[in-house]
Amino acid sequence: MTAAARRRKPLGSGVAERVAALDWERIAVDLDTHGCATVSGMLSPAECMALAELYASDTAFRGRVVMARHGFGKGEYKYFAHPLPDTVSLLRTELYPRLAPIANRWNETLGIDVRFPDTQAAFLERCHQAGQTRPTPLLLRYGEGDYNCLHQDLYGEHVFPLQAAFLLSAPGQDFTGGEFVLTEQRPRMQSRVEVVPLGQGDGIIFPVHHRPVKGTRGSYRVNLRHGVSRLRSGHRHTVGIIFHDAR
Repeated sequence: MTAAARRRKPLGSGVAERVAALDWERIAVDLDTHGCATVSGMLSPAECMALAELYASDTAFRGRVVMARHGFGKGEYKYFAHPLPDTVSLLRTELYPRLAPIANRWNETLGIDVRFPDTQAAFLERCHQAGQTRPTPLLLRYGEGDYNCLHQDLYGEHVFPLQAAFLLSAPGQDFTGGEFVLTEQRPRMQSRVEVVPLGQGDGIIFPVHHRPVKGTRGSYRVNLRHGVSRLRSGHRHTVGIIFHDAR
């Protein structure tokens, strides 16, 4: 493909191919072992810039949250409205069927009866029938001194147990600090912390609220929370892909 042809190619048009090309066996092992898995170079710099620039739009979003008003931290984020941007929609629909088998295996291991359908559309139909109709993918913006407190993204009865986040800004160039942080609380143990370095366009897949861990007497459930450490300088944008909709 020539450089001119690549420039004419719509942003996000290669997302499905990139998702399919990921090492899903390695991702499953990392999720089981470490509680998270990274994927490199999922979004191009142009795709990252296009998504970050959407933050200035009023029509692309259904709501804005200023974290300090709710004790969530400092910074802000916006929930996308329908129709989702193509790149966001493709990430959601293409990641889901690869993650559903992992989610089903985790629920089976934990003795949870819920099973997830093969497609994102079928799962969203389940959410919508329960009154969870508002889209949850979001765009987050941080400035110097901003941070995101440890939290879980639970929006209703129906929760898909995995989610993803993609860094749109370039560390060391657009911002410093602002590391992704994941904590895991195991029974009768102190919390374990995972700090995950990401580059522009990289993503992380991680649990929404809990996962199974193998112990000496079988598997048990551990709770997880995630957040972002304080930005030392600059600005940081991230897109979050949550697979269940909200009430």
